[in-house]
Amino acid sequence: MTQVDVIVIGAGAAGLMCAAQAGYRGRSVTVLDMGKKPGRKILISGGGRCNFTNENACPDNYLCGNPHFVKSCLSRYTQHDFIELVDRHGLAYHHKTLGQLFCDNSAQDIVDILLTECEWAGVNVALRNEVLSVEKTDTGYLVSTEQQSYSCESLVVAAGGLTMPKLGATPIGYKIAEQFGLKVLPTMAALVPFTLHQHDKDRFEGLSGISVPCIVSSEDGTSFKENILFTHRGLSGPAILQISSFWRAGQAVTINLLPELDLTAQLATWRETQAQKSLKNSLATILPKRFVEILHESKAIPDCNVNQLTHSQIDELANYIHNWQIKPNGTEGYRTAEGDKHCKENRLFIFMIKNTMTYTGNKINSKKPDQILKLLINSKQENSLNFKEAA
Repeated sequence: MTQVDVIVIGAGAAGLMCAAQAGYRGRSVTVLDMGKKPGRKILISGGGRCNFTNENACPDNYLCGNPHFVKSCLSRYTQHDFIELVDRHGLAYHHKTLGQLFCDNSAQDIVDILLTECEWAGVNVALRNEVLSVEKTDTGYLVSTEQQSYSCESLVVAAGGLTMPKLGATPIGYKIAEQFGLKVLPTMAALVPFTLHQHDKDRFEGLSGISVPCIVSSEDGTSFKENILFTHRGLSGPAILQISSFWRAGQAVTINLLPELDLTAQLATWRETQAQKSLKNSLATILPKRFVEILHESKAIPDCNVNQLTHSQIDELANYIHNWQIKPNGTEGYRTAEGDKHCKENRLFIFMIKNTMTYTGNKINSKKPDQILKLLINSKQENSLNFKEAA
């Protein structure tokens, strides 16, 4: 039996960050993870360069049943605090248009920073150590793994969600939550690509790899302005991943394929400057050529020259391009999802640094705001009450 002050289950972004903070508070900390490497999801994020935060992150970017909780979390530890952390470690990174920050070299740089923080804080990271059970004791918790048992005063569950099962994702966090009487609502994949019905899949599969800047809207009015990406199975890209959290089965999504251009006005200009040019070739100068060809083949684009368009055809075409509707067949599920939209009440702890995740399941001791990131399940009654308050 090994005795420590704090056990953290999960060596991802949440677990490592939390473990370092607990270690800096003078507590003995052990992180348990079943994998061979720490931060496995970090390593594949951002195309291998880890989009580690966003300069424009705010509470409105998070989905949570209690928005005031998100405001409290982000006021205590902001994206600027994390940027200051990586700056202290000399991380080389670059900015993108919408405020995303990516590593110049590799996502491994972020993992190394978190591991260095853990080392400096005296944290023990125990890999290949699968948790088998968790029990409540009079003094804290008993955590049993394949190798040994640990006794601790405080327990942090940062096991992540169900995404990327090939990387070792399991439902252990949900099971522990249920074991301790916390309500868990049905889960669903979030930040996930769409699959298409067979007729649309056959129609658009030749566009795989083509990216288009768009505004994508769901039926509830939520919209995101970013690129969509055609894949061999359906639609992906930043705008699709974001809108997937607001889409429901059977609904359509509306896509403005030319958000920066008024097609009606553009057609009027073309009627004056290139009236004899075919409509298909004209549209291919502002939209991907292969996409225009598919729309032309399916009769969505009239087979005529620009000057042959009637006023009704112009209106119909502009409406089609600015309000292209497509009804997904479903999503890629947890295989490729980047998050869980589980809407859990009274969640255990997952502190996501990226600012693009669709949930924040944190517990912060709200009665002691000076102790930033006190993300601990504590056996003390005071912290139990604070947990209920925060959730």
